[in-house]
Amino acid sequence: MNQTLTGRLAPSPTGAQHIGNARTFLIAWLSIRSRGGKLILRIEDIDSPRVKQWAIDQAIEDLTWLGLDWDEGPDRPGHHSPYLQTERTSGYRSMIEELKSQEMVYPCTCSRSDVLAAASAPHELHSKGKSSLADAPIYPKRCAYRSAGRIDQIATPFSWRYRTSTHSIQFHDQVFGLQKTIPAVTLGDFVVGKSDGSTSYQLAVVHDDHDMEVTEVLRGDDLIPSTFRQLDIYQFLGWKPPQFVHVPLVVGEDGRRLAKRHGDTRLSFLRENQVSPLKLIGWLAASCGWLDRPMEIAAADLLPLFNLDVIPRKPAVFDAQALDFLQGP
Repeated sequence: MNQTLTGRLAPSPTGAQHIGNARTFLIAWLSIRSRGGKLILRIEDIDSPRVKQWAIDQAIEDLTWLGLDWDEGPDRPGHHSPYLQTERTSGYRSMIEELKSQEMVYPCTCSRSDVLAAASAPHELHSKGKSSLADAPIYPKRCAYRSAGRIDQIATPFSWRYRTSTHSIQFHDQVFGLQKTIPAVTLGDFVVGKSDGSTSYQLAVVHDDHDMEVTEVLRGDDLIPSTFRQLDIYQFLGWKPPQFVHVPLVVGEDGRRLAKRHGDTRLSFLRENQVSPLKLIGWLAASCGWLDRPMEIAAADLLPLFNLDVIPRKPAVFDAQALDFLQGP
């Protein structure tokens, strides 16, 4: 496999991109560009019920407004096309067929409410239903006895669940250091596809990062649980995983993830209100420790200042003072 340093910007068009997304995109862009690497823009649009078509074009406009570029993408076809996940589904289906042939997945007829109810039941193995690492209730393996080859016996819609590893999986995060867990204990079996042929995020990103020869995945630290799930799949398939880097999110003054309650932090809103992208880049850079105070600066001018080691290990806080800076003269 080509070992050219390759990163990716992978917005999900389920809504507008906001200041928190911009911070992660900026760090990912600088990490690759500061070392002369290549960037791919991939649109992760397989979450079909929530995907907004307008959000695809808007995400590209937002990234361009920020001064972040890429070498391949929907508007710049190259060797790794196509760049919308909805156009890459044949590869996902092949991957699920491989997992089925090895009995690494099983058909699960449990609904979301079934899983929630089981997680709260005191007699289940995981009495609390959720570990400190898990980002969702741990599935109690009620359908794990089923074989992938006996779906003819199932009359109702079902999901394909991946049989998670019972051994420890670990990786070295360039921001948070050594991370390790036993997926079967802390995360549980997870969905990789459905009987209607649709695919989950967990499987799609493993396929695409491998197929696009991505060597570095930089994203928010809320996705550390997903990294373990994806590494589990990488290990089973014998594929070399990329280097994973996780960075803290942006939160409001109340310590919670950015949302409407914190005001309008959409990049499109800032653009429409003539906020300078140089100001936003400057605030983001200061929040990462590369500037001693917010100031107007272009993303490209941060290349010599980029340093993962100085990024604070706690969330960046977007507060009234930050808003005043962006909206000020």
